[in-house]
Amino acid sequence: MTSIIDLFEKSVGKYSDNPFLWEKKTTKYETLTYKDVLEQTRILAAGLMSLNVKKEDRIALLSEGRNYWVISELAILYTGAINVPLSVKLDAGTDLRFRLEHSGTKMIIVSNAQAQKIKQIKNELPELEKIIYLDPQDNYEKNEIFIDDVFALGTKYLKTNSADFEKAKSEVKPNDLANISYTSGTTADPKGIMLTHRNYTANVEQACSLMDIPEYYKTLLILPLDHSFAHTAGIYSFMAYGASLAFVQSGKTAMETLKNIPQNIKEIKPNILLSVPALAKNFKKNIEKGIQDKGATAEKLFNFALNLSYSYNKEGFNKGGLLHLWKKPLMNLFDKILFSKIREGFGGEIRFFIGGGALLDIDLQRFYYAIGMPMFQGYGLSESAPIISSNSMKRHKLGSSGYLVSNLDLKICDDDGNELPVGEKGEIICRGENIMVGYWKNEKATSETLKDGWLHTGDMGYMDKDGFLYVLGRFKSLLIGNDGEKYSPESIEEALIEQSKFIDQCMLFNEQSPYTVGLIVPRKEALKKYVSEQNLTIHSVEGKKLALQKIQEEIDEYKKGGKYEGEFPERWLPAATAIINEAFSEENKLINSTLKMVRGKIIEYHKERLEYLFTPEAKEIINIKNLEEISKF
Repeated sequence: MTSIIDLFEKSVGKYSDNPFLWEKKTTKYETLTYKDVLEQTRILAAGLMSLNVKKEDRIALLSEGRNYWVISELAILYTGAINVPLSVKLDAGTDLRFRLEHSGTKMIIVSNAQAQKIKQIKNELPELEKIIYLDPQDNYEKNEIFIDDVFALGTKYLKTNSADFEKAKSEVKPNDLANISYTSGTTADPKGIMLTHRNYTANVEQACSLMDIPEYYKTLLILPLDHSFAHTAGIYSFMAYGASLAFVQSGKTAMETLKNIPQNIKEIKPNILLSVPALAKNFKKNIEKGIQDKGATAEKLFNFALNLSYSYNKEGFNKGGLLHLWKKPLMNLFDKILFSKIREGFGGEIRFFIGGGALLDIDLQRFYYAIGMPMFQGYGLSESAPIISSNSMKRHKLGSSGYLVSNLDLKICDDDGNELPVGEKGEIICRGENIMVGYWKNEKATSETLKDGWLHTGDMGYMDKDGFLYVLGRFKSLLIGNDGEKYSPESIEEALIEQSKFIDQCMLFNEQSPYTVGLIVPRKEALKKYVSEQNLTIHSVEGKKLALQKIQEEIDEYKKGGKYEGEFPERWLPAATAIINEAFSEENKLINSTLKMVRGKIIEYHKERLEYLFTPEAKEIINIKNLEEISKF
């Protein structure tokens, strides 16, 4: 059993001169080696101890990705304290205050971009003793300090108290808490997931049973570092193998930071990228736009090459075969003249993406596989630190969530807790050293989720005969017919969004009703363009009707006689649809920080519309409510 400190120091011993962290503050990326990071970690940890940080104190960390994020977390852990990593997307008034108050945070380390949020609420947090700023401030109030001054305190402390420092470090054990990582609170108050040092190091060992990370590998961490996926699959897995991490250059605003991503990818030339579906879709759109801009001939050639690759690759594990051998030379040619050029836009050295955070649409997986940058679906929860399974270069089946990490027990169970045979759907439950201790100050939620050491994930899935896990969605999001039959809506929602240029967001709903209904946020510009092509305006009566009919036609493609007939059981397609003008967003709390829909909140927010959808007049998409929404475009 090892702690994160053991893991880090073992890597420093083996890879001391390897670059570990890459950061771009001005015009180019500069590196810190493993040895450099250890030295800075020790000094900062000593500085925290001189500020009276003790074992089990909670220290929060609120910052964009940068060297000091990793160094700060390691320094907190060296003192025996517990890091409370926080999302930069949290608002000060409720989300941030709740987490700081609930965790009993004693100090917070914060970047300049987030500082205002803390200044706004610090007087409402009686347990908060000190704010450490990662960037210089114009002035410092009582109990505020700049990180350079903490380093100065640390240098002084180590000169006179090095024995105390070594003692505190040696007392950190594998089963001590490393993080309290808060859930996004999609249903009730956020829950603080208690993860130990060993939860993380065990999950690193497990994850590395699925894939190799050579020491020369680099990744650009696009996902926020408080995200458990970026935490384990990024920071600690790369650390374990002497590989290196780069951070997206911070802009003055979140939008400016986002705009830096393409340039930073080209500069760093990452070998692996961690992604979530929303990012993957944006990358795909940009690739397709780049091809379209080259003209109709290039687009036709690209689509021909894609379809050829799709037919050869199939689901990955079954690709090729004698009948398809003739395609290989042609695919190599297209790879050279087309796909390799696309990969150059991603630095040219990407071996694969790992996708987590939500289910990746299989068409998205096929697309990236075809262009030579496979995007492998993984599965996990923050409660499991987080990795449970993943596809990898060694073994993959597109459409699945991959095969299990080593040293993890997993069962598929029915509603009564009985284990189900291979191929049957039920709740995914698992047990292993990576499973959380429980939820901070929430015994009720802990006892509901952890039973006899088994984590009850709340996700529905099954194992196939080849040992691949298929995750079908959350039990809480299931469509439940009036006869009790259940169906996961996510694949239908994804298909409607992916395969229609007129649908931006979609949520299906059925809670033991005679039929399923849907909330749809249209792609306004695409609809306006479509209507104008028929010589109408979107605000004319005929224009509104035409727009609504187009949405209905897109849904009907999945019904009998449609292009996608048979893809889904017809009873789960929306029989009535509400058009929504306001998108589901983080601002209105209808999407969480990992860009997943918060179904409970959407249902509450659109309660009246949902009730209306079960009235006879709502079955016609051209109805008064939908016409009103189109008027708002």
